[in-house]
Parts: sequence; structure tokens; C-alpha cells
Amino acid sequence: MSSAGAEKGSPLRLVLMIASASIGGTLQYGYNLAIMNAPTTFIQTFINETFIERWDIQLEDYQVTLVWTIIVSIFSLGGFAGALISGPMTIRFGRKKCLLLNNIFLMTAALLALLSRAARSFEMIIISRVLVGINAGISMNVQPMYFGESAPKHLRGAVSLSSAVFTAFGVVLGQVVGLREILGSEPCWQYLLASNAIPGLIQLLTLPWFPESPRYLLIDRGDKEACVNALRRLRGCEVQSSELDEILQEQAKTKGMRPSRPWELFTDRSVRWQLISVMIISSAMQLCGNDSIYFYASYVFKEAGIPADKIQYITIGTGTCEFTACIMCNLLIERKGRRFMLAGGFIFMTFWAVVFTIALSFEDRITWMSYLSMACVFTYILSFGMGPAGVTGVLPTEIFNQTARPAAYMIAGSMMWLNLFIIGMIFPFLVSGLREYCFVPFGAVCLLSALYVGLFLPETQGKSLSVITHEFHRLNFKGQNHHFESQTKAQYQLGEVCLSTAL
Repeated sequence: MSSAGAEKGSPLRLVLMIASASIGGTLQYGYNLAIMNAPTTFIQTFINETFIERWDIQLEDYQVTLVWTIIVSIFSLGGFAGALISGPMTIRFGRKKCLLLNNIFLMTAALLALLSRAARSFEMIIISRVLVGINAGISMNVQPMYFGESAPKHLRGAVSLSSAVFTAFGVVLGQVVGLREILGSEPCWQYLLASNAIPGLIQLLTLPWFPESPRYLLIDRGDKEACVNALRRLRGCEVQSSELDEILQEQAKTKGMRPSRPWELFTDRSVRWQLISVMIISSAMQLCGNDSIYFYASYVFKEAGIPADKIQYITIGTGTCEFTACIMCNLLIERKGRRFMLAGGFIFMTFWAVVFTIALSFEDRITWMSYLSMACVFTYILSFGMGPAGVTGVLPTEIFNQTARPAAYMIAGSMMWLNLFIIGMIFPFLVSGLREYCFVPFGAVCLLSALYVGLFLPETQGKSLSVITHEFHRLNFKGQNHHFESQTKAQYQLGEVCLSTAL
């Protein structure tokens, strides 16, 4: 074991682990959102034909749309279920094994989607989308946790943010695969829906070769030797004593404590503002309207004079835009900090929501306003990718300890999926009711979120959990800081004692 800074290892194995986990993890969320755009009319026709064959009933347009809405929206409810079961799964099986087992839902979903056309069953598509949603819900919670616990402190934000990079890459990949020239044609839509099995298969073949989360091995399993081996493999060098010291300190604080249940966090005053923060920011990630602007993009591009048959290619630009922004955020997050990126993203989104509203209002009177609307689509997505898209998933890893972290991710994930479902259901009514002012509510959410981040969220960049907990204590226990400081010092000493004993 070497002293801090004495040896610098290679991050290659850590990078490969990130790629392996992400390809079958958060990439699936973006991919399965994107692939549903191309086959819309084909699946709607299939639904109508199925009703005629079975019951000799010709569905009205609104009835076909209702069934299609269920197919699309049920993905969010599956994600909500996945978020709820992800916590118990990670506690029982560990982070890596949980991601591997998660592929059971994915492979079953792909098989149902592939056979749905031959079986003449749109119900199989609905079940498939539920299972794919469960898979995405588990991945969106477990993968950032796995990354945050495996990364060194100085790279923790960038590594955790890679989950968002792969989500954005999944959107682009889904848009490309969904092109008419590839799998987005009428004869191939069932293969498009089943194509998500390929990334899952890649993960099953590669992830077993990488180690489990070092923090899980030491704190949850009490296996110091396995933890040291995992750290050595991930860092490519001998374990730094300072890094092991930090994990041992956290182990000392949580020794004898069982993993928290979600409802227990609501009554625990010591994590009150941490919980409020992840609930608000996870909700804002969906309520900010970024996913809605993808739906609005086709209309905006059409109004800007883009030919209908070319819109599918321009739409790929929206996904590429978010992907590029997430990469930029990944490069900046360890320099500028979480708070700066998150607040900055929401402020820019507020600004572009105002500009977008003005452009939509004057579109009929000023010809070039349609082009401004098109520019706003890209700038809004860019702003989202630069902040909320990535930083949101990092926070629960950094502000909760090992016993509370799975429950915190369950709550954050549940808020995200529930709000995604709500937005998916009410957005058509927002458009029809508010028309050109439909992005005013989203702008208000972004503004309020920026204010919350600026006023209440401490910076977590490069800080240990003990320091972050101490900063949140000022909000959780106002007027009792002296007692907490003496308690914190005792815990630090306990960690040092554990380390010296272990060494």
C-alpha cells in the first residue's frame, strides 16, 4: 500500500468498466425512448388491423391514439417499478451483479417485441415496454451508484456523469437505427423494438470481467481484502492509503447500521435537506420540459420549412446536441463544480424558454421567427445537457452515506419516473390549452430550480462525505453546529483507529 500521491496508475480498466456497464445500462434509457418515434404509424396500423382480425372492429383515430399512448407511457411506469426494486436488489446482490441480473428483464422484453408481429398481439408490445422500463429504471439508479463508489474522489463527478453521456448517446443511436433506411421501415419495426437486446448482450459478455464496487465490498460485505483488490484493479496501481482511509472512516460511521428504507429517510432529520435536494432536482430534470421539446421539435422544424421527409435527419441533430453537451459537461464538472453546472444549466434553460415563447408568439407575423424557434430547440437541449442531464445523477452518491444511498436512489428515481409519466400525459393538453405559451410552465420550473440550487445546495466537488455531511448539517440542525463538530472529530479519529488497526 502506497502513500497518497506516491504512485499514479492507469485509468484504462476504470474506463473499460464504465463503457461495459453503460452500454447495457443507461444507454438503454435513451435508446428505448428514441426508437419509439420511427414506428409510430406502423404500430398504430398494426393495432387497428389486430382489432379488425380479432373482433371485426374498426377503431376510431382517437382510440388508436389511446392504445399507442399506453404503449409509450407504460415505459415510465415500468421505470418507476424498476426504481423501487433497485434499492433492495443492490443491497442483496451488489452493484455489478444487479446490473447483470437486470438483463433478464431486457432479454424477455426483446423476445416479446420480436414475436409480437407474428403472434398478432399488441399486448405483447405493452408488456415488452413495461419490462424495458423496469430495466431502465434499475439501470438509472444502480449505474451512477456503481460508478460513484468505484471512482477516485478527484474523478467522481466526471465518472458518474458518464451515465448521462451514454444516455444521450443512446438517444442518438436510437434515432440513427430508427431511420427508414435501417430499421425504421414498415417491414422491420419489430426488429427495431427488439434491437435493444444487442447492447444488453455486450454487457453480459464484458461486465463479469470487472470488479464490484470497492465501497460495497468493504462497507456492506466487510471484505477488506476484496475491497483492496478491487481498488488495485480499478486504479492500475497500489492502493493509496488516503483513499482506503476515507472508506474505512465511512465504514466506522455506519458499523452496525442496516441499510435505510426509503420511508425512514423522510423521518431522519440528519438527511432532511439532502433528501429535499435530490427530490427537487430529480423532479426538475423531467418537469423542465427537455423531453417535451423533443416531441415539439418535429412541429418546429416543419414550420421552419424543413421538408417532411427530411425531418428525421434533422431530429438526429437534437440527440447529437445533447450528447455533445453531456461530453462538455463531463470535461467541465471537475473544474467548475456541480453547483455551477447545475444552476447555470437551469438559468440558460429559463432564458431560452422565454425566447422560444416569444418566437412562437410572433411566428405568424415575422417570417424569420420560425428559424429562431428551431435554434431555441437546439440551445434548450444544449443547456439541459450541460447541467441537469448529468449532475442530477451524481448527487445521491455524493451526499448520502452507504446505508442511505440505495434508498436515496429509490426516491430520486421514483420522482424522476413519476414526473416523466405525468409530463408525457399532460404535455398534449398543455400544447392545446396554452398553445404558444406552453413552455412558460417549464421556464418557471427552471427558474425556481436555479434559485434552489443557488441558495441551498452546497458544492460537493472534491469533498469527502464527512465534509459534505458537515455542510448539510448547517441546514438540518441550525444552532447545534458545535455539538456536530465535536462528533465529527470523534468519527474521524475512529476512522484513523480502524485504519491503523487494519494496516
